[in-house]
Amino acid sequence: MVLSSCSHAGVINVLKHAQRLTGIEHVYAFVGGLHLTGGLFEPIIPRTISELAAIGPEIVVPGHCTGWKATHELARQLPQTYLQTSVGTRLHFA
Repeated sequence: MVLSSCSHAGVINVLKHAQRLTGIEHVYAFVGGLHLTGGLFEPIIPRTISELAAIGPEIVVPGHCTGWKATHELARQLPQTYLQTSVGTRLHFA
C-alpha cells in the first residue's frame, strides 16, 4: 500500500518510485491525492488513469486534489478499484 498526501510529482512517478525503493512490484492500494485538478493537469487524466490501470492496484482512494473530473473518470474506468471517501472515513486494511 502506498500513502501519499498530494502527489505533486505525479501518482505514477510516486508508485514507480515506491516499487523501486521496496522491490515490491504489486501495489495493493493507493491512498492519496492524484493532483489532477486544474487546466494544467486535466489533460493528463486519461494517460494517468491508463498507466494506473497498468500498475493494477486493487484499491484507489483518491484525495481532494485529485479533482472532480479525474475522480469521475477513475470511478467510470476502474469501478472495482475506486473507493469513494469523505470526511470521517476510516480505512481498515487487513
